Parts: sequence; structure tokens; C-alpha cells
Amino acid sequence: QVQLVESGGGLAQAGGSLRLSCEAPARIFSRNAMGWSREMPGHQQREQVARIATGGSEEYAQSVKGRFTISRDNAKNTIYLQMNNLQIADTGVYRCGAFIPGMTKWGQGIQVTVSS
Repeated sequence: QVQLVESGGGLAQAGGSLRLSCEAPARIFSRNAMGWSREMPGHQQREQVARIATGGSEEYAQSVKGRFTISRDNAKNTIYLQMNNLQIADTGVYRCGAFIPGMTKWGQGIQVTVSS
């Protein structure tokens, strides 16, 4: 069973910053792209926020480009999502994902709330 341990998140004011972390088992982390998605209030679909390949190449949703940065620490089997200039629309449950071919695994999720 793949267990992804998420931390960070919480409450921030608009314009502020938060950082999310996600630790994965080494065997999963070293072989697969990792990323973050979010589920926002009133939206049924999950939005893919950011993704980072094992080689370090990054992809972002248009809605977060220039504000969010994903990174990975191979020594700690951990990815991070640095979220700057947060907006109220960024409020939601953020989940860490391991993109294992044919069986993407998601963490339990962590709440991010941005207030005015």
C-alpha cells in the first residue's frame, strides 16, 4: 500500500504564502512523477495543480503559473509546493499524488484556506 504523508497547509491571507510537503516511500518516489491536485468548494472535478517528473521537469495549471512552485528533494523522498500570492480561489483540499503508470495514488488531502 502506498502511503503519502502530506503536511503544511492551513490558513493564509490573500497575498500570503504557504508550503505543502509530501513524503513518499523511496521505491515510489524514485521511479515516478509526483504532483499536487486540488478540490475546490463547489467544483466537482479535481484540478491538477502541478507535476514534477523524476528528472525535475515541471508542469503547472495555468491558474497557478508564476505563483506556485513544485520541487522535489530526492534525498528526503519529498516534494514541496510553494504557494505564493495566494488568492481566495486557491482555497480547497490539496492532495499529493504519485503518478504510477496505471494506478495513480493520492494522499488523504490537506486543507488550504485563503481569506481576504
